Amino acid sequence: MADPLQQLVCKSPGIMAHPGLPTIWVEAVLLAMLLLAGWMLWRPQRAIVTSGGAQSLAGWPVIGPWMKQALTRPWTLVILRLITAAIFLLVIYAGLFGSPLAERNIATVLTWSLWWTGLIMSVYFVGSAWCAICPWDAIATWLVRRRLWGRGEETASLNLRVPRLIRNVWPAWWMFIGLTWLELGLGITTSPYMTAILALVILVLTTVSLAVFERKAFCRYFCSVGRTVGVYSELSPIALRPIDPDICARCKTLECYHGTETIEPCPTHLVMGRLKENTYCTSCGACTQSCPYQNIAWSARPTGEEAMHTARPHWDAAWFILGLVALTSFHGLSMLPGWEQWMRSLAHAIGDSGQLLWSFTIGMAGSLLVPAALFSLAVFVTWKLIGKALPYQRLFALLAIATLPLAFAYHLAHNINHMVREGKGASSVLLNPLGSGTLPMTEAEMHLRHLQPLVQQDILFALQAGLLVFGFWLAMRILRHRMVALMGTTVLNKTLLLPMLVFISSITLFNLWLLMQPMIMRM
Repeated sequence: MADPLQQLVCKSPGIMAHPGLPTIWVEAVLLAMLLLAGWMLWRPQRAIVTSGGAQSLAGWPVIGPWMKQALTRPWTLVILRLITAAIFLLVIYAGLFGSPLAERNIATVLTWSLWWTGLIMSVYFVGSAWCAICPWDAIATWLVRRRLWGRGEETASLNLRVPRLIRNVWPAWWMFIGLTWLELGLGITTSPYMTAILALVILVLTTVSLAVFERKAFCRYFCSVGRTVGVYSELSPIALRPIDPDICARCKTLECYHGTETIEPCPTHLVMGRLKENTYCTSCGACTQSCPYQNIAWSARPTGEEAMHTARPHWDAAWFILGLVALTSFHGLSMLPGWEQWMRSLAHAIGDSGQLLWSFTIGMAGSLLVPAALFSLAVFVTWKLIGKALPYQRLFALLAIATLPLAFAYHLAHNINHMVREGKGASSVLLNPLGSGTLPMTEAEMHLRHLQPLVQQDILFALQAGLLVFGFWLAMRILRHRMVALMGTTVLNKTLLLPMLVFISSITLFNLWLLMQPMIMRM
């Protein structure tokens, strides 16, 4: 048997990488995909049955009364916002004035190895709750409104309406692409200073937006983090919803939308009684505090039910979802040992030099275009098979949501690897957040840290394999329900599913191949 240290060494001298998914787990994923695909194609489709709405947690013993207190009183959110804001400011300070060593500075370790993975993981369990305690929004609100909580003065902002041209998620889509380019192209994940600068830039954008536009336009239209949380939360079994829908139906004053004298209106222009999807809900607590009937609470529903039945993504949201599918896979692709060689070969062909940014940009653009082209083709074939029963763009948007679990599953499967390996030394970083007096990690230290992750390696592999199977299964369920609803019949021609089944399988197999490869360490 080979020395386990060799599992972390690539063929390129001096480069260490995480080991890829073992063959036994790859075979298990392939078998599960085969069985699930067979189930999808041959199992009769039953009539669509929803759960009858979300089941409020407010009536649960013990947790129910506590939840009502937490949701209807501002102190819970204020305290949590103060905590996240304090951590955010520590990250800024450490990044600007601490050690430049990524693995020794809390700015990079917390942001890239712990927070981002933890954030995506939290979406499944608490929906869009992160947006409620987001430090960018919290600090910007305090600066502009000049209050810790409650409704600020009308003169605190210009309250301009967002121009119609950008009243969509295209700005967030471009911001997501830009952040990915900065993260992977310029390598800010390995620079505490650049990490702090990026965090400050986003804070400035949030503050300026709040001071110029009405409500919280940055959260609604511009923030790629918030929009990622928003679309992923469509898969979550947790959401803020009315306790009794009839009370909302009879309500004429709509405090949840307009606010009150002391509580701000919904920051993203939502009416709770009409809310069907989580995408733009920031769980900010404004509606729970302003509702005179205390009729809003966290509710439970089956996983993915919103994506299967009620979500209605538009053209812009569909492209954001496709961007997630492409860019999550691109993160893995750009961390393969062979990526740098591919970029050097491309740079030689086009005459690129220096940091190879042109080559990287071309590689990233290709990684975006290929999945988009394949999906567009799958939708086109489906469109022809159904006899052009509805506009192509509408079908494109309806089927895009079936790909969302693919992005979510690989996003977690990839990032959890970094979290459990690179997070191994997080305790020492927390004790010395600025990395004062530290030296770069030796090769032996890096080997030891990555061979002793936070969880056993076999458990990690099982989690990664399980996530891919989960994503494939949920994508197929959403596809089946969407197609049945589209065709208006429970007797579905399985041929109609084949184009999208091929696309879903192709993305899953590519992501599986990525997980099989050794992945270069970031820090």
